[in-house]
Amino acid sequence: MDIVILIAGVLLSIAAACAVWRIIKGPTVLDRVVATDMLLGTLMCGLGVEMVVNAHTETLPVLIVLVLFSVLGSVSVSRFIATSGGKGDR
Repeated sequence: MDIVILIAGVLLSIAAACAVWRIIKGPTVLDRVVATDMLLGTLMCGLGVEMVVNAHTETLPVLIVLVLFSVLGSVSVSRFIATSGGKGDR
């Protein structure tokens, strides 16, 4: 079981590092939004793994708030891009 947890932690860390790199590099706003969604998804998966490993549900409200922020952020940016005529560059 410890090896599975270690592999999951390494893979989640690699995914988070790739998302942070894409947030920094860009080049467009839409790339950064997708990378932010990926980073939030990775954090949610990490919290889920932590809850399974420690057999508790105390961090479930944090997980729900992260889901709400992810959905709200995606919808608000997509509405902004739609109203600005698709000019999502830098």
